[in-house]
Amino acid sequence: MERDLRSSLADVADLYSARMHLVETTADAEAAMLDTYLPQAIEDIASLRPTVTIFGCTSAGALRGPNYERELCVRIADCTRSRAISTIKSVSAAIRRTGRHRVAVLTPYVDELNAKIRNSLSSDGLEILDIEGFGIADCFRLAEPTPREIADRALKLVERARPEVLFLSCTNFRALEAADEIESVAGIPVVTSNGAVASTVREALREAQ
Repeated sequence: MERDLRSSLADVADLYSARMHLVETTADAEAAMLDTYLPQAIEDIASLRPTVTIFGCTSAGALRGPNYERELCVRIADCTRSRAISTIKSVSAAIRRTGRHRVAVLTPYVDELNAKIRNSLSSDGLEILDIEGFGIADCFRLAEPTPREIADRALKLVERARPEVLFLSCTNFRALEAADEIESVAGIPVVTSNGAVASTVREALREAQ
């Protein structure tokens, strides 16, 4: 995520990060991350006095449903005294901006996290036609699929599901590098976690001026 955002936002913002401990990308491990490691990360980021604070995990934002995610953003905003941005909400907003609602989703995740992503997007009124994952449960390895592998798998998913828009989920996925090719070949909008967050950050910074 840091690399994509530094590249996308270099003209408007400096980027600092506080990492939350996560070894396995499973529902249980993400729950432990939220309960055990997130509070310290929020305090660490607050010491920077940021203008905008991003909760930069798509699947953990979807893990406990929209009410928890909203409460989490309030908590982050209160502690950091900044605008708090949720990745999963940024994604929903980016999809809605396309004017389309029939969505296919490609992720690096295991099925239990794919189900959380489906539920979260569906709760925002989007129709999830299909969701497919690489089945990776090791957090470090989420970044292993190459842009070529992501594009090839995504184009097969689009051919099968016939969506109006494609979402490539995960802030640790090299999705942004594959998005342009997929859009060009498939002829539909492609939304990525990091691209959606970058758009929300730009909007937040304009409002803060």
